[in-house]
Amino acid sequence: MEPGNPLLDQFVLSLARSPSPMVCFLPTASGDAEAYVARFYRAFATLDCRPCDLQLFQRHVADLESFVLAQDVIYVGGGNTVNLLAVWRAHGLDRILHQAWNEGVVLSGISAGMNCWFAESLTDSYGLDQLAPLRDGLAFLSGSCCPHYDGEVQRRPNFQRLILSDQLAAGFAADDGAALLFSGEELTEVVTSRPGAGAYRVEKIGADVHERRLPVRYLGS
Repeated sequence: MEPGNPLLDQFVLSLARSPSPMVCFLPTASGDAEAYVARFYRAFATLDCRPCDLQLFQRHVADLESFVLAQDVIYVGGGNTVNLLAVWRAHGLDRILHQAWNEGVVLSGISAGMNCWFAESLTDSYGLDQLAPLRDGLAFLSGSCCPHYDGEVQRRPNFQRLILSDQLAAGFAADDGAALLFSGEELTEVVTSRPGAGAYRVEKIGADVHERRLPVRYLGS
């Protein structure tokens, strides 16, 4: 999302178990859009890593399990979360990713690539003018999430409204340029690629919704 600003990509790679990690891009949410895959390679070709991609609409990898478990980092692109989940489940990739997570592979992503790891999320998968709750995520992480919290004007009020009305569980929201780092299911840090970006814990307390800004570390300092 930030051409020319590699801070978050570098941070993701720094978490890997290898000094020159194998990083695999999953462009499923975009329908394996060729232009998106090309942008990934342009960005990661400048970094100390070994990039590859895994496409499922025209699948060329027979043994998904061996391929995924050989990676150090999985990087999930943005797009349609509902479609992503359906395609992954049809190919059995959901189960393989859970195994990879248990074996220490770094699971990361932006937009739909944030939503997918949580049990619930706020999504525009049903139309760009319709933000709606999604309750059948992979549930590696409990609760709900909302990306683009400051990047799209309707994200914050709709996320809070759905939590207040119990249509979404309490969860985490991230501004563009903010990343939440989980170790297992525990949030351990929030980092940002630009000053001012934030992340939040949003929950229902009594008859009100409460938003708490989380401590962040700016990666450029």
